[in-house]
Amino acid sequence: MRRLLALLLCLVWLPAAAQVRIKDIADMEGVRGNQLIGYGLVVGLNGTGDKLDNAVFTRESLVGMLERLGVNTRDQVTKLSTKNIAAVMVTADLPPFARSGSRIDVAVSALGDATNLTGGILLVTPLLAADGEVYAVAQGALATGAIAARGAASSVSRGVPTSGRIANGASVEREVPFRFDRSSGLRLGLRNPDLTTARRIAFAINKAVGPISKATDPRTVVLDLAGRDPIETLAAIEDLRVVPDNAAIVVIEEASGTIVMGANVRISTVAIAQGNLTIRVTETPEVSQPGPLSNGTTTVVPRTNIQVDDQHDKKLGILDAGVTLRDLVASLNALGVGPRDLISILQSIKAAGALQADLQVR
Repeated sequence: MRRLLALLLCLVWLPAAAQVRIKDIADMEGVRGNQLIGYGLVVGLNGTGDKLDNAVFTRESLVGMLERLGVNTRDQVTKLSTKNIAAVMVTADLPPFARSGSRIDVAVSALGDATNLTGGILLVTPLLAADGEVYAVAQGALATGAIAARGAASSVSRGVPTSGRIANGASVEREVPFRFDRSSGLRLGLRNPDLTTARRIAFAINKAVGPISKATDPRTVVLDLAGRDPIETLAAIEDLRVVPDNAAIVVIEEASGTIVMGANVRISTVAIAQGNLTIRVTETPEVSQPGPLSNGTTTVVPRTNIQVDDQHDKKLGILDAGVTLRDLVASLNALGVGPRDLISILQSIKAAGALQADLQVR
């Protein structure tokens, strides 16, 4: 099956009355997670770990770990040949308001030449933030969700066996301090900056709890609590619903043939014709058999059938000014336009100045 049959045309639009909660389109500025990273060792692998001759850091880490446990192997480093250990990088996201003792998920990725981490156990690994302080400690059984089998002549793998996760694999040791109840002013940050949406959020908040909010830019809505309880105020406004606005954008992913259009895309008056010349050559050779006692020889006679399709039945389509996304798609579908051709047509419409939207090609 040709790759074009697997291309996806994604059409996204919002109805006129599609209201969403403020908590789903805005975040509290200053309330964010923190990225953690650490270096550790995974043990218990079934011969799929690092080769100590190639991964020097794995060998030195193993020697250092054994020394801390009271086992001296410095004099026997050259004799270490285990393949059941692997050096890994451990990452995690420390969510806001995480308290000491709470658990978070961690991701584990092979650092050396290990081929499979399935069934391994991550040893105690401190996780550091950008300030160099330890905020969590990870340890536990690793799950990759991958399948890998290898034989003498072939191998089969599904997924990535050199990376995995440990659910609730780290314990938080240090908290990031942040107090809502001591704030006299808060700021809402829109995930998709838009001035119209910011004004609508401010209007909805002022209407519900009083004149405490103001949109200062397309991303920010400032809340002046004026002695109000921050927790109660935020709880009252986070479920308020507004209609978010968005710019007219068409996103094209040329590698996969994916096209995504926003609801506000408009087309000026434009005429579109699309067609391709297709030449199909079919070879059906026939066998020529000589008659009996004719001393002839059997030969293969070529038979070639050539068909030319210039798509003369394709007609010129006209789109009136101000048509909606639904009208645009219906018109292009009527012309028999596929995703690949649609990409070229949209780029041509934009070049002609008839596409009233931002065209983003990735």
